[in-house]
Amino acid sequence: MLKLGEKGAIPQRDKETYAIAPHIPCGVVTPDLLRRIADVAETYQAQAIKITGAARIAIVGLKEADIDKAWDDLQLGKGAAVGLCVRSVRACPGTTYCKLGQQDALGIGLRLDGTYHGMQLPGKFKMAVSGCRLNCSESPLRDVGLTGLKEGWKLTIGGNVGAEPRLGQEITSGLSDDEALEAVATVVAYYQENAKKGERLGKMINRVGLDPFMEAVG
Repeated sequence: MLKLGEKGAIPQRDKETYAIAPHIPCGVVTPDLLRRIADVAETYQAQAIKITGAARIAIVGLKEADIDKAWDDLQLGKGAAVGLCVRSVRACPGTTYCKLGQQDALGIGLRLDGTYHGMQLPGKFKMAVSGCRLNCSESPLRDVGLTGLKEGWKLTIGGNVGAEPRLGQEITSGLSDDEALEAVATVVAYYQENAKKGERLGKMINRVGLDPFMEAVG
C-alpha cells in the first residue's frame, strides 16, 4: 500500500485534511483540464482550489478516504511537490505569446520539464525560464535559471528563496536553445555527482565555489 506522500497528498494545517497538486507542465492548461479539476473539487467537497507558486493548481482540504478516488477522476500525473528532486520548472509565455519576449521560454521550459520534472537529486531543485530581462519567472531565484536576451540565453545557477534567499550567479550567456539545454544538463549532472545529501545547489556553490561549474560547462 502506498504511503500518503507517495500518493501526492500533502497534510494541511488542520492535521485532518490533505491537498493534492496535479502536474501541469509550465502551467499550461486546457478548458477540459480546468473542468476536471473543478469537478473533482466539487465532488469531494474540497475547501479551496489554489494556484501555487510552482504554477500548479492544488485541490486543498480533501479527506484521506477521498484521495485515491480524486486522483482516479483527475487522470493526471502527480506534481513533485515534496522530496529531494526537481520540484518544478516555471516558464513565462516568451516569444510564443508575449510581445516583449526575446527567446522561446515556453518551448524550452516544456523541454526541461519533460526531461527533469521529478528527477531524484541530492537536494530540492527548482528551474525557471524567462523570455526576457524582466524575468517574470524569477529565473535568478531558482537553482537553475535561464533568461532570454537578444543575443541568446543567459544561465544562472544557485538561486533560491526561503529562510536564506540567494540570487543565482551567471556562469555563461549567449547560448542557443540547444547550447542552453546542454549547459543545464551539465550543471545538473555535476550537482548530482558532487553534492551532499540534502544540500541545495547554492550551498554547494558556497562550499566548492563557482569555478567547477564554469569549467564543467566550458
